[in-house]
Parts: sequence; structure tokens; C-alpha cells
Amino acid sequence: MTRLANELARVAAMSPSELREAWDALGVGPCPKLPTGLLRRLLAQQIQERRLGRLPAVVTRELERIAAGGSPAEMPSRATVLSPGTRLIREWNGKTIAVEVLDEGFGWDDRVWRSLSEIARAVTGAHWSGPRFFGVNRHG
Repeated sequence: MTRLANELARVAAMSPSELREAWDALGVGPCPKLPTGLLRRLLAQQIQERRLGRLPAVVTRELERIAAGGSPAEMPSRATVLSPGTRLIREWNGKTIAVEVLDEGFGWDDRVWRSLSEIARAVTGAHWSGPRFFGVNRHG
């Protein structure tokens, strides 16, 4: 077992007074007045946070907002919406690849394709993310 696993196993076997002593030894403030089971879980969380790091602030804020009765925030869509008629231009190995966005897919090489990834694969001979290949993903 790892050191962390050993320490958590010791927490599981502690009496209420040992839990309070262990809490005080952490130096995170006064021991909260909680039922033994909850104090045990909270102490284990504190130990894990010290070893592994805390949750990112954005996650903590979201959890607090939900706990206060708010609904979970919707994740922003990663998809970029392309309107029919948009032309995507990419140069590959000295050749210009021009793709037109259609209502029913993407037009390239006198053919309608279901996805940009299919076109990128046909152009390069390798698996590519189509949006990345054509530079339309949000994060570059």
C-alpha cells in the first residue's frame, strides 16, 4: 500500500478523540463539531488534498453554487457552427484544398462528404481532426 492509503486506513480505524487530535495536528482550524462518520470523511479529504492537491477553484465555486440550490451550469459547446456557403481553404503539400459547407455536409472534389475529418483523411492519407485540419476548432 502507498503511504496515503496507509494513512487513510489509519483514519478509518480512529476513535472520535483520535480523529479530533488528528484534525488539530493538520492545523486547518478548530475541529468541526460533526458526527464521527462525517468527521472521518472530512479528515480523509483534508489528508488527500494535502497529498494530491485541491480541486480547481472553478470546480469548487460550481459545487458551492449547486449546493446553494443553483442548477449546474451548461458546458459551452465545443462545436463551431458553420453556415452553408462558408468556404474553408487549406494548403497541403503545395495543393490548395477548398471545401464548401453545404446543408447536407461538405463539398470537396466534386463530392459531398459527411464530415471534415473524412476530407482531411482523404487529403492527407492519415487520421486528422477535420475541424483542426481546417482551422475551425475553438482552441486553435
